[in-house]
Amino acid sequence: MGTLRIAAVQATYVLMDREATIDRVDELTAAAAAQGAQLVVLPEAFVPGTPIWIDTRPIWDGDDTWFRMLVENAVVVPGPAADRLGAIAEKHGVWLVVGVQEREPTGSTIYNTVLYFSPDGQLVDRHRKLVPTGSERTVWGMGDGSTLRVVDTPHGRIGGLICWENYMPLARFHLYAQGVDLWLAPTLATGDGWVATMQHLARENRMFVVGVNPVLHVDRIPADFPDRDRLVPAALVEEDGPWLEPGNTVVVGPNGVVLAGPVREEERTLVVDLDLAEVAAARRFMDPTGHYNRPDVFRLLVDTTSRRATTVTSAPDPD
Repeated sequence: MGTLRIAAVQATYVLMDREATIDRVDELTAAAAAQGAQLVVLPEAFVPGTPIWIDTRPIWDGDDTWFRMLVENAVVVPGPAADRLGAIAEKHGVWLVVGVQEREPTGSTIYNTVLYFSPDGQLVDRHRKLVPTGSERTVWGMGDGSTLRVVDTPHGRIGGLICWENYMPLARFHLYAQGVDLWLAPTLATGDGWVATMQHLARENRMFVVGVNPVLHVDRIPADFPDRDRLVPAALVEEDGPWLEPGNTVVVGPNGVVLAGPVREEERTLVVDLDLAEVAAARRFMDPTGHYNRPDVFRLLVDTTSRRATTVTSAPDPD
């Protein structure tokens, strides 16, 4: 375990256009790799972009058209879009972590998912958000315990949670117990309070934390986007400003000190060198699942079963 150069990419997607957004992933990854990044992290739901209508319109107003676009542009795993993302990781020789809106090969339920690709282009892990937050429940289903894993890399163990999942202490503890060194938190959360959360997590498990957001200016929504004026009412822009997603990307050290960011109201990639050996040194004082744990007092039971719609078993052969 040594120094790892990471790139936290705060960027704009092409709203509800999967292929064009994957083109952006390629461009952004190439730029990060050109700066020597070994791990490239992109925001929550980046492909094919945030379903921004959930916060700009009443729940049942216009969702049919926009949700249909979401279903058509979601990433099926395994599938051609996931293969393209893996090929990007391989082409640029990086670990690539990217937020997508995922669906099964059949059906139309969408999951808020983070995909982990190795430098040889393999999909090595997938995490589905356990609980969509607030209005997100109108577009996203719930994940299960089968995707709560940490990824072992030559640089250290990486993992994390999505947005407000990071406020779930038991989910955090389960991942901490797997020895995570670098915590990745793709998110839509904004403001100083979220930065404070990233600092708290870093101090809680004495690890590096990367929070990475998308950024979206109203001008980046295509003029021909269906029902654009209803999607982003002029009164809303006048009241809240033109940045529908202002960004909040930040990198924090194991002692809770902000190393880079937060970046707001601009597209920018934070490239930071992290000495992961600092994690073990910091845990001399505090290791919440090791010497600072009391398993004789507290015990956590985690169900890692995959909760699919059906479970098919074969009948025993007749005697």
